[in-house]
Parts: sequence; C-alpha cells; structure tokens
Amino acid sequence: MNIRENREILEYKILKPYACHSKDAKRKYAEEDCKIRTSYQRDRDRIIHSKSFRRLKHKTQVFISPGRDHFRTRLTHTLEVQQIARTIARALELNEDLVEAIALGHDLGHTPFGHSGETVLNRLKPGGFRHNEQSIRVVDFLETGEKRRGLNLTEDVLDGILHHTGDRMASTLEGKIIKFADRIAYINHDIDDAIRAGILREEDLPKEEIELLGSTHSERIGTMISSIINKSYGEEIIEMEPEIYEATMNLRKFMFDRVYLDKNVKVEDTKVDRILTYLYNFYKEDLYRIPKEHLSLYANIEHTEDEIVADYIAGMTDTFAIHVFREICIPKGWDSRDEN
Repeated sequence: MNIRENREILEYKILKPYACHSKDAKRKYAEEDCKIRTSYQRDRDRIIHSKSFRRLKHKTQVFISPGRDHFRTRLTHTLEVQQIARTIARALELNEDLVEAIALGHDLGHTPFGHSGETVLNRLKPGGFRHNEQSIRVVDFLETGEKRRGLNLTEDVLDGILHHTGDRMASTLEGKIIKFADRIAYINHDIDDAIRAGILREEDLPKEEIELLGSTHSERIGTMISSIINKSYGEEIIEMEPEIYEATMNLRKFMFDRVYLDKNVKVEDTKVDRILTYLYNFYKEDLYRIPKEHLSLYANIEHTEDEIVADYIAGMTDTFAIHVFREICIPKGWDSRDEN
C-alpha cells in the first residue's frame, strides 16, 4: 500500500460521510494514479505551478497600481481565501485538499485591473465576459499540461471554481465553502486596504454591524468563520447564522456604496476602460499583432476573433497591460549623438 492509498483510507476515517473523498474524484481524461498525492492534491499542485497563477501577483484586487507593498493583489486575496476555506473545512470535517485546490484556482481567469477590467471585457466581448467562466477556460484550454491541452482537473474542482460566484451553488459542500470564504476575504481585506488608502476611516464603518461582527479585522473574520461552523457542523449544509449573515451582507453593501463606487476609484476605472478598450480594438483590427505563442493555441480549433483577443487581454497583468499600451501609444524620444 502506498502513501496515496493510505491517505485515501484516512479520509474515510476522519471526514464526514457526506464529504468529498479523493478516491471518488473523476477527470475528463483518465490518468494513472500518483503513488504519493491524492487527486485533489495533484489539482492543487497543477494550479500552483501554472503561469496563470504566477501572474496573479501583478493583478489588482481593488486599488489599481497603488505603488505600495501592503495593498492586496489578486494573489494575496487568493491565499486569504485558501486559508479561510481550509479553516472552515477542517472544522466541519470536510475535504481540505479539495477546498484548497478550488480556492487557489477560483480567480485564475481574472482580468488585469480587477473587476474594472472585467467590466470592460464584458462590454466589449459578444456574449459577455465573466471571470469565473474564464477561470474554467484557463484551466481547460489556455494552460497546457505535459500530454494534452488543459490541466485535466477533477470535476469537483472545476465545479467549485465555476460556481464560486453568481446565483448558482456548487454541487459539493467544499465548493460552497469557497463562495463564503471569498466573500469573507474580500469584505474584510478591502476594508483594511480602503483605510490604508485613506478612503475610509475606522469610525466610518457601520456601528451596528461592527458591534456584532467585531471592531478589528481579525475579530470580524473570526466571527464570520465561527458562524458558518456553528450553523453547519454535523449538517449537510454550508450556511451562516442568520444574524451574522445579515450583518455581513450589510457590511458588503456599505463597501459597494463607500469604496467600490468611490469617485476616486471610479476615476481610475475610467483610465482602465480607455486602456483596455484601445488594446481590444488594436488586437481585433489585426490578430497577428498578438504573439505567435498565444495564437498557436487556436490552431485547428474552432474559435472567434473576440475569444482570441479576450483571452489574451484577460491573461495580462496590470503592469504588462500598461507597458503594452505605452509601447503602442507613447512616442519614444531619440537620443542625440552630439550630446555628451
């Protein structure tokens, strides 16, 4: 018996019977089992080693090109979601490896400049653009494995990534945890970043909600996590206690009203719109302006020009998008040979 088989047996002993078990995981393409890692652990590793995951470190969470080191990026957000989700899964005796893989992959399809970039691509691309659907496109098509197109992730991980946002729920309890963990993470770290940016002050936060959830960053996260555990333990549900859920959603609404729609944030959103709209039209006008490495992905595969352009721009980091825009639009000066 190898290490993986021992782990699979252990899962049946320590996890709830309604938890997902890695031995039961299925993929689109059958693979030989690893002797060390379970199926969900392999998914996690494939995501971590992907180029799309590495690029998250230079993609905006909320505050665009802040010029300071302590603001969250899409990568740090992903890691916070992972930590929160694993804590909940462990307490509920569900599969930590599965929630970890979903958490690490849930935002792989995010655009440069955060939701501002997503809004632009959603307007420009026929049929719209949604980052959760793009995350699936990344792991199924744009990333390449050693033997075939895509990472060939398990169905449970794909389902959790696709349904981490929106009205539809994931089919597994582990996937449902991610939807809560994502919300807990971004509400609380966006408050922290907004205060650091000078958009909010501690005293601006809604008093009734803060009294219930906690006056500090860690207290609020702890309250929300504990509420899910208290409500869901021993049940085939993932829910918050009603009072805490209401306060959490009120705090989320406050953030939309005071931060995400803040006039200073919207000014930057306008700049993002100009940059990405220009790049979209620039590449749409002549697809061969896109690097051959990217274009080669579509050889012998049915596609549209808009899909190619949207895939390419969505994969950009903030810094790369700005760099490309400058290269295209900003004149370069000539050095005079006569000057010393």
